[in-house]
Amino acid sequence: MNTQAKIPLVAIVDDDDLVRGALQGLLKSVGLPARAFASAEEFLESGELRQTACLIADISMPGMSGLDLQTKLNAEHCRIPTIFITAHGDAKMRMQAMRAGAVEFLAKPFDDEVLLENVRAALKNGAR
Repeated sequence: MNTQAKIPLVAIVDDDDLVRGALQGLLKSVGLPARAFASAEEFLESGELRQTACLIADISMPGMSGLDLQTKLNAEHCRIPTIFITAHGDAKMRMQAMRAGAVEFLAKPFDDEVLLENVRAALKNGAR
């Protein structure tokens, strides 16, 4: 039996190297395994969708946006609790994300503790 599958993985999808590194470090510092991806396409091709218990995704990225990723996952009935982070969000974008099932929509810069609270809640409540 593969014990790795039982560990709730948090996936980080952001095109900014510094953001990915900072978020991965933050999650690991509180004992949450995290894997970072530079694009939505990289995440989709990773083979880690089923192990992902929570997704932190940037809204604005080259190629597939975070909202596009959410739409694709929903269409494939892959309901991963998603927390969006963005420096370029607006009320319309927030409403679209939340209506499609996002857990939270945080504007950069955001408070680390607020993010961690949302990740923990998603992991606790996030049955797919």
